[in-house]
Amino acid sequence: MASILYLHGFLSSPSSLKANQTRAYLLQHFPDTTFICPELSNSPAELEAQLQALLKAHPDLLTGGLKVIGSSMGGYLATWLTEQYGGRAVLINPAVTPFELLKDYLGEHENPYTNKRFVLSEDDIGHIRGFYQPQLSHPECYKVLLQTGDETLDYRQAVEHYSGADVYIEEGGDHSFVNYEAHLDGIMAFLNSAKATQS
Repeated sequence: MASILYLHGFLSSPSSLKANQTRAYLLQHFPDTTFICPELSNSPAELEAQLQALLKAHPDLLTGGLKVIGSSMGGYLATWLTEQYGGRAVLINPAVTPFELLKDYLGEHENPYTNKRFVLSEDDIGHIRGFYQPQLSHPECYKVLLQTGDETLDYRQAVEHYSGADVYIEEGGDHSFVNYEAHLDGIMAFLNSAKATQS
């Protein structure tokens, strides 16, 4: 049975709008596909172990090549996973260098979905930097959906970083990626097209 991994962004959760839209779409159109959407830790130091444990708990994720959808910070983590394990990834307004952006977010936060409070520290920024992939081994294995109206990230940074990938740029919109559900047919076509490249 095929499985798809969805990774949400910073201060988001498995109950975010895009995660719910993806879940509902797969249930209707790909009922035999398992949708795996973990609640990612608010502690960057725990993320790598959490992702490794997730793959160990769901070995079917790597059967035939990883298929992952990542939004914002989730796109950053999806890139790291794809470079480590091969496969195909669809990235929604991905964060390219979140360790730079999050320097302005040091201190206490509350996740609006889970109401969990946590503190983002300088050490956390270092852990986030550890996931950075300066070069993509197989850019053709990425589909990147960007909206120019993203108020959080400069979409042009992703255009440059994911050069050689299937990059789609839509005028307007915002960081949440407006009208995401209209792209789910294309997202699934990409994830299911050709055998995923193995690293």
